[in-house]
Amino acid sequence: MASVFGTDGIRGRVGQGMITPDKVLQLGWAAGTVLRKNGGRSVMIGKDTRISGYMFESALEAGLIAAGIDVYLIGPMPTPAISYLSQTFSCDMGIVISASHNPHEDNGIKFFNDEGKKISDQMQAQIEGLLGSQITVATSEKMGKAYRIEDAPGRYIEFCKGTYRAKKNLKGLRLVIDCANGATYHIAPNVFRELGAEVFTIGTEPNGININHQCGATDTHALAQAVATHRADMGIAFDGDGDRVMLVDQSGQLMDGDIILYILATMTGKPISGVVGTVMSNLGLEQTLQARGIEFIRTSVGDKYVMEALVEKGWFYGSEPSGHVLCLNKISTGDGIVAALQVLAALISQQKSLHQVRSEVAIYPQVLRNVTLTQKPVLQGNAVLQAAIDKAEAELADKGRVLIRASGTEPKIRVMVEGEEAYLVEKIAQELEKVVKSEFS
Repeated sequence: MASVFGTDGIRGRVGQGMITPDKVLQLGWAAGTVLRKNGGRSVMIGKDTRISGYMFESALEAGLIAAGIDVYLIGPMPTPAISYLSQTFSCDMGIVISASHNPHEDNGIKFFNDEGKKISDQMQAQIEGLLGSQITVATSEKMGKAYRIEDAPGRYIEFCKGTYRAKKNLKGLRLVIDCANGATYHIAPNVFRELGAEVFTIGTEPNGININHQCGATDTHALAQAVATHRADMGIAFDGDGDRVMLVDQSGQLMDGDIILYILATMTGKPISGVVGTVMSNLGLEQTLQARGIEFIRTSVGDKYVMEALVEKGWFYGSEPSGHVLCLNKISTGDGIVAALQVLAALISQQKSLHQVRSEVAIYPQVLRNVTLTQKPVLQGNAVLQAAIDKAEAELADKGRVLIRASGTEPKIRVMVEGEEAYLVEKIAQELEKVVKSEFS
């Protein structure tokens, strides 16, 4: 049986596979049962703003209580907030109901341990081992209880503000904040406003089905337009659950996780020995950091792999180009708001604009194509695809890269090509996309 856990928890279309009320109820019971066997007693549940979250919150709550686990409910909150708040309430686990950057039709479940980090593969396997079993309900005196935490937003706003370290606050800055109609809608604007910035907002009116729709970290066109309209210094976009961040400078140019990592690595005022990226990180970033004497290592795609490498090395900063940014000296998981605050603190301390910093990194032209399929593909062993990759790599020589991989969260194949010459990168990407569609669609 294939694992139900992907690179970022369990995720899928609502009403299908594991993303049904009965399966989520059993998932809550299984997680609670494993937790009890390991001495745990309490779980915090948060969610993003998609409409199906109400249904799955109730299902998880019932399953956990049946297993004898106390439940703390905090409502719509960013994923990293659940990681942080579950620790402050001494909970043994945090659970997030979210499909992150996916559309409202999808949903998912993410688990954190008592240290605010993703649960281990071993615990995932233990939970999976109970799926399909008959649910056994604790006796009345051993059932869990549910508590609603009303002041969670205020607690988290104060935490985020506390991670900002610069001699000067944000007064004088004009910022556009795009919350993707997601979980940061009532958090992020207040954080930046209370630190002194003049804040303009988009994507702060969630209705359950507009999360990530033409807004947020996955679509920054509206943000770039708003920056121009308000003559802002910068735009900041989060995804639906707030663990991703993208930036737009005053000219509307997008700054992704690679540029954010460069800023964190070179402008924090303290010597940095190394940082972690992924196989998707731009070759230009790697070369720029190495020229500055900063070690750069790559992992597989997924912030949990970036986290593992950072812990092994004892480093603080890592990122994915998609906007997952880790600042382990501030929080134990990826946090879009915290990452944006660290960038602002660095820029203010160095008296530089985001636009100025972008010119310091020689980013290679990169094309990313997504081929949507009906089911998750198996790429290994396909001779036609491998021949096409070999041909592409020969054309790029040592001045570019090709990466074709299956998404860990969606039934898609991602085709990435980068190199020094934009026209060649585009040509090769088109050719590889055709091969992928021919072989797998």
